[in-house]
Amino acid sequence: MSEKRVVLGGGCFWCTEAIYLNVKGVIGVVSGYAGGNRPNPNYQMICTGVSGYAEIIDIKYDEEIITLSELLDIFFAVHNPTTLNAQGGDRGTQYRSVIYYASDLEHEVINDAIQRNQKNFDEPIVTEVSALPEVVYPAEDYHQNYYALNSEQGYCQAVIAPKLQKFMMSFPQKL
Repeated sequence: MSEKRVVLGGGCFWCTEAIYLNVKGVIGVVSGYAGGNRPNPNYQMICTGVSGYAEIIDIKYDEEIITLSELLDIFFAVHNPTTLNAQGGDRGTQYRSVIYYASDLEHEVINDAIQRNQKNFDEPIVTEVSALPEVVYPAEDYHQNYYALNSEQGYCQAVIAPKLQKFMMSFPQKL
């Protein structure tokens, strides 16, 4: 096994976590916060929109089963990377589209993925691409595995379930 890591933000972390937990080759997903300027953020802090943090998922994956490039193609298919600081009804900098890289090679793979996926959108991709911060903070326990534990909740049914269904229909080979 060749374990790697990528940190992505594509709006609400409940949505992206639910998708990536179903991807073949993903070892684990932790919802969290990255990119801010204050230590030890919590959900209330990041919801103000002034902390600088984005809701992210910290993904560990087996590179022998799925590549970073494939993970990024899924990322661009399951959220709207052309809306600045918003995904659907979720608004604010904490919901921005962001990819964090840990090396020059990852940065290159990310830029290639953006160019490759741009053809799927009429508007320009505005995903932030930034160096991985020294610290990525896990979100509170009640945010972890949220969809699986709360799938009957309204937000889960209205927002997450359709995204999960789109992923499953678009990437059946990755299940």
